Amino acid sequence: MNAEIITIGDEILIGQILDSNSKWIAEELNKIGVSVYQITSIQDDEQHILKALKEAESNVDIVIITGGLGPTKDDITKLTLAKYFDDELILNEDIVEHIKNMFAKINYPFTEINKNQALVPKKCTPLKNFLGTAPGMWFEYSNKVVVSLPGVPYEMKELMLKGVLPKLQEKYLLPYIYHKTIITYGMGESMVAERIEQWEDKLPTFIKLAYLPSYGKVRLRLTAKGINKKVLEDSVAEEVKKLSNIIPDIIVGFDEGETLELEIGSLLTQKKQTLATAESCTGGNIAKKITSVAGSSKYFQGSIVAYQASIKIKELNVEEEIIDKYSVVSSQVAEAMAKGIQQKFQTDYAIATTGNAGPTTDKTDKTVGVVFIAIATPTHIISNEYFFGKPREKVIERASNKALELLKQEILKN
Repeated sequence: MNAEIITIGDEILIGQILDSNSKWIAEELNKIGVSVYQITSIQDDEQHILKALKEAESNVDIVIITGGLGPTKDDITKLTLAKYFDDELILNEDIVEHIKNMFAKINYPFTEINKNQALVPKKCTPLKNFLGTAPGMWFEYSNKVVVSLPGVPYEMKELMLKGVLPKLQEKYLLPYIYHKTIITYGMGESMVAERIEQWEDKLPTFIKLAYLPSYGKVRLRLTAKGINKKVLEDSVAEEVKKLSNIIPDIIVGFDEGETLELEIGSLLTQKKQTLATAESCTGGNIAKKITSVAGSSKYFQGSIVAYQASIKIKELNVEEEIIDKYSVVSSQVAEAMAKGIQQKFQTDYAIATTGNAGPTTDKTDKTVGVVFIAIATPTHIISNEYFFGKPREKVIERASNKALELLKQEILKN
């Protein structure tokens, strides 16, 4: 069963907002066995919408539309859908009462323009929006489904979870789609592919492998699709076991939720230990990753972004003589920063980074892309030099990932 997602709104096409709706909808459809064939973003334009609907109808069984359902004249999705289905708009009194009740609770006046939101195509099944005023609309024809949803993310998600997904599962006999993602660090995509080539060539035909590279890591996603859930899960588990024997040195976790920062959090929580960071070239990116994990306040004490040498000296007790002798981009300064933040925040572990993210080199003899990472543990301090290339964003992200990788290794040793 295939679906197309159509997002409507000029604000998406001019880059004013990010289309997060499509990503979320695709993930949720996939969970119930619906494959997304295409994602399309189009203007608030009648002819563009009609054309997109016609093309989607020829390609897929399910069309999910978001956006263009507001009360103002630039929101034309509802009118265009009525035209597409050769239909007319009628006033739905249940929706009128719903909107009136919502506004009464917040002491907001109910106007004629708000009443217009209760106009829906006669041929659709309205989907009541309990978090907003614009209803969703469900159309069925020739065993196909077209659903129109508001573009406001929290409203769209509520309607999808409570209305659309259950109705799709009732209407169609859907296959089971199972994903397993193996997360690797420290090796590029081409080298990983070379190491696992023979294993990949022998994968069962119903299991597909995708390489998902990003700065410092490669995610290997296995996707199995079929009717028998247990057969798929058992088959994928067997392939993961084989893969774990081939590249045990670079596998650091499984599935999207099991990130390095999540694993580190679990380890520190189990050991009742704490962590702090002192960042220069990474600018707080490591602390951001760590604090993205719910409950990180149990083990993460805090961070100092010591961008200037004076802050390294004043806040982290890095000796000025060390900076003068070795420069700010050096293993000696990285280690002093790690020791300084560890002592300042009284933690078991500490991460420190210093380097040249670019485009300039801050009067050091190290080229752009060179980063020193130090890890302070309860018993010792280690540091390593790395070259992460260009551009600046790549250096910051790869340095952050490598720092977390080194920290995890040190935690596991102790």
